[in-house]
Amino acid sequence: MSIDLDHARSFVMGLDLPAPRFGATAAPSAPIDFDAARDQALVVGSEVVSFVQGVTAEQRGDIVNSTLLAQLRAKKVVPEPRSLAEIREWYNQYFTVLGNIGFVTQQTNLQHYREKGDGFQAHEAVLDVAATLLTGAPTALAVLTSTVQALKKMDAGNPWVTIFNRESRSANTAHFQVSTVDRDPTGDLFVALTAFALEAEQKITQVLFFKFRKNEVRIENNAGKATINATVLAGLRAQIEQKLLTRSGDFVSGLDI
Repeated sequence: MSIDLDHARSFVMGLDLPAPRFGATAAPSAPIDFDAARDQALVVGSEVVSFVQGVTAEQRGDIVNSTLLAQLRAKKVVPEPRSLAEIREWYNQYFTVLGNIGFVTQQTNLQHYREKGDGFQAHEAVLDVAATLLTGAPTALAVLTSTVQALKKMDAGNPWVTIFNRESRSANTAHFQVSTVDRDPTGDLFVALTAFALEAEQKITQVLFFKFRKNEVRIENNAGKATINATVLAGLRAQIEQKLLTRSGDFVSGLDI
């Protein structure tokens, strides 16, 4: 699917986003140190994004900004999802944005996740889904696995925990995404993404590393790959950065893997 750059620019500039958390006069946040020479992971709102070595610094920045833009638009439409139905609408907004700015995806609707045992732990489900999704891409799978292992070692006071928990939970529901960016054999960028939606009987206090009993939580997941049009993203860089001015520091945190 081709994407018209002029249309994409108009789409970005016309997006209605939530007001900046600290007001329009907040100082711009310090830039993230994107490093193409190494594997790298970042928490971007309710999403954990991992990059395989070789994805350029500019492309990493464009993809992080794109996922944040998509989340903010979804947050504007559905500020506090309180049911699986509302989370589905949140994801509809999220994927609509990505589809208009250079992500060509084989997206499917959220479907019920089939637990393999009596309990559910989100990080185990992520690795289970990713093992199938990333068949034929062992490096990307290894990077994602390293990212999840690094997350398990973080303490509750780490900035990524604060950001992720704040953006992924709403009372008795939660939604989060885990994505890995790599190059396919032709050199094109692709992202493998797993998205989860949870609705529990009680308030959710943790997401990734908490064990839910099978009969206490309803789970849906969506997994797929998208080819990324790096040329379109580069052409949208200025417009997206303008829309996100003063916001990134409150939603993005680096993670050592």
